Amino acid sequence: MNNKAKAMVLASFVADALSLGVHWIYNTNVIDKKWGRVEEYIKPERPTYHPTKDLGELTHYGDQTLLLLKSIAGNSGFALDYFCNHWLEFFNSYEGYFDGATKTTLDNIAAGKSPADAGSNSDDLAGASRIAPLAFCYRNDLKKFIAAARAQTALTHNNRMVIETAEFFGRVAWLVLHGETPTAGIKHALEQGFDREPYAKWVTDGLNSVGSDTRQVMLEFGQMCEIEASFPCVVHLIARYEDNLKEGLIENAMAGGDSAGRGLIVGMILGAHLGIDAIQQKWLSELKSYKEIVELMDLIDQKLD
Repeated sequence: MNNKAKAMVLASFVADALSLGVHWIYNTNVIDKKWGRVEEYIKPERPTYHPTKDLGELTHYGDQTLLLLKSIAGNSGFALDYFCNHWLEFFNSYEGYFDGATKTTLDNIAAGKSPADAGSNSDDLAGASRIAPLAFCYRNDLKKFIAAARAQTALTHNNRMVIETAEFFGRVAWLVLHGETPTAGIKHALEQGFDREPYAKWVTDGLNSVGSDTRQVMLEFGQMCEIEASFPCVVHLIARYEDNLKEGLIENAMAGGDSAGRGLIVGMILGAHLGIDAIQQKWLSELKSYKEIVELMDLIDQKLD
């Protein structure tokens, strides 16, 4: 399981890095004309939301996911106050993009709200997308994993549906890491308290779209960050490409919009299913934070043994 647990984390970061250069480009014709098929990392071009970034680096979503991994390693597990303190310090000097949820959370903390109450009401998927490090840390303790996934999400996205989405895809990752296929994991997680609206419809729509063209599906569901669009898109990508991580991450990037938010979850679950060999070696070797990520995972394992 350790090989797949590490692959789960690495594939999540790789998906974010692969999306960096085309992140939030909604016109897929622009992606086609400028870059063709997104099979390699791309340095963001101006105008862009990530002008400070270079090829092989992470979006602001990925940066926060890496911060969470560092926090877990430094604290021998997840603690909301500890993570929040590091999160605040991180954004005090951050040169990347500040999204609306981050700005609102920073303002709320500055106004005296606690980490448990400071999160924005943003309904963007991104808050639920950062959980791969927690899935790695608590791969043998589902209860602790789900509690931590919900808490870290609420820090910036104190929105019930986003928090529950973190739990849903966390449960899928757990089930896949413990031997289920991604599609079976999605169906099983639905039975664990999510067989209700809107989740039941989002899952059904996503699974029913598996035979359709990914770009068209993303356009119909919506390429944007909001959970009602991104949730069924993630289900589609996981189920359609459950045996082909490479194609899944490429097609996610090619579909445009919030590819980074979707990709962090898709990479996590497909990595847990297919293992390290499914990740393109070039994607790993050109991932700027690869060595740090591996060292942090090793440190977590050492501390938790």
